[in-house]
Amino acid sequence: MDKKIKLLLVDDSEMVRMGLKSLLTIYPRIEIVGEAVSGDEAIALSIEKKPDVILMDVRMPHKSGIEACKEILKIQPSTYVIMLTSHDDEEAIYDSVKVGASGYILKEICSQDLIRAIEAVVEGKSLLDPTITTKLLRKIRQSEEAKKINELTYQERQVLCLIAEGKTNREIAETMVLSEKTIRNYVSQILAKLEVNNRAEAAAFAVRYHLNE
Repeated sequence: MDKKIKLLLVDDSEMVRMGLKSLLTIYPRIEIVGEAVSGDEAIALSIEKKPDVILMDVRMPHKSGIEACKEILKIQPSTYVIMLTSHDDEEAIYDSVKVGASGYILKEICSQDLIRAIEAVVEGKSLLDPTITTKLLRKIRQSEEAKKINELTYQERQVLCLIAEGKTNREIAETMVLSEKTIRNYVSQILAKLEVNNRAEAAAFAVRYHLNE
């Protein structure tokens, strides 16, 4: 017989915990070793019970599931944490993965999919459904792009905004009262920092992040 998977349920809603228990107790390989109603209680129980997997509500009062997940994985990095939520929240998905959660699933998941999810993380697989993966990748890309924008100096931002307006180097030089050679240097630095190949791609950054507003 396969080794039992020790599971800790964490949710401030008793109804949700009861629903999860009713789904999971019929599966012989899963052993529910405890229930917690808060992030702090989840941390304490994870130390006491040493679960293999924690089903953790994302949003709880006082200490969120994301904060609890971060602390638990510092103490017990071998624990797998699956974040549970009622909403497809892009920010929460990103933050959950950033602190080390193994997966992120919606509470509306059916029993068989939930069991497969638990087994998947125990086998070391990352658990994100395709729509969530798309959102996460977009969030990561936006975060990386924002960092690149922040690396631009004030004058480089000014030049980028003028590029986005369709101005030539000569027109930018006249607007900023600088030499055309200086503007060419700025443009080269901007393309390098944003890791783009041409002015059109650089202009897209300015539009996407509303730099000229």
